[in-house]
Amino acid sequence: MLLIPAIDLKDGQCVRLKQGAMEDATVFSEDPAAMARHWINQGARRLHLVDLNGAFAGKPKNASAIASILKEVGDEIPVQLGGGIRDLDTIEKCLDSGLGYVIIGTAAVKNPGFLHDACGAFPGHIIVGLDARDGKVAVDGWSKLTGHDVIDLGKKFEDYGVEAVIYTDIGRDGMLSGVNIEATVKLAQALRIPVIASGGITDTNDITALCAVEGEGVMGAITGRAIYEGTLDFKKAQAEADRISAKKPA
Repeated sequence: MLLIPAIDLKDGQCVRLKQGAMEDATVFSEDPAAMARHWINQGARRLHLVDLNGAFAGKPKNASAIASILKEVGDEIPVQLGGGIRDLDTIEKCLDSGLGYVIIGTAAVKNPGFLHDACGAFPGHIIVGLDARDGKVAVDGWSKLTGHDVIDLGKKFEDYGVEAVIYTDIGRDGMLSGVNIEATVKLAQALRIPVIASGGITDTNDITALCAVEGEGVMGAITGRAIYEGTLDFKKAQAEADRISAKKPA
């Protein structure tokens, strides 16, 4: 089970939002590169970046902060980025800058042809982000609910060749209310590609619960507020996840 620290960027700072509300941001660091180094030192094997301004503007807005993180990380671990990625030129620039994966969310739902083209042009580097409330997918920084069923879209995008799906339960994101294990497993069981859980991780109980369903296709989990506010010790949590995985029969 891969635990992935989130670095959410707003106006060049590392922040966390509650349920995606830009006006409800808590600043955790004014030095995103130092934050990236901190999580690597704590044992992170991948980083998850979100350009929050970009998600709302429709194009990347925190380029300098992202560049500073990539310079700090080098090729130590892969870094994935979501937020405002809406065209192939942007994806090419992202991958050329050193990012390992780009995450397409709103654009995948609104313009499936773009996602299809992206998977064809950049195989192995495209992750789709499906953000849902009560099984229905949301777009535009979670501000609009669509009528699309998350499992139906997941299957469609799997056929396009996406590398993985990040599934976020909007109602739980940033609320420290526990992961929606049931919905995450339901999606993972319906797909052949890995699912990364996101939203609601609170403490080691969530990590244990996720490890128990790893075999269903849940490869990892993104954690944000819990590791910044201290309800989850990242280093201990990853070590515990590794311990549980090592005990499972091959």
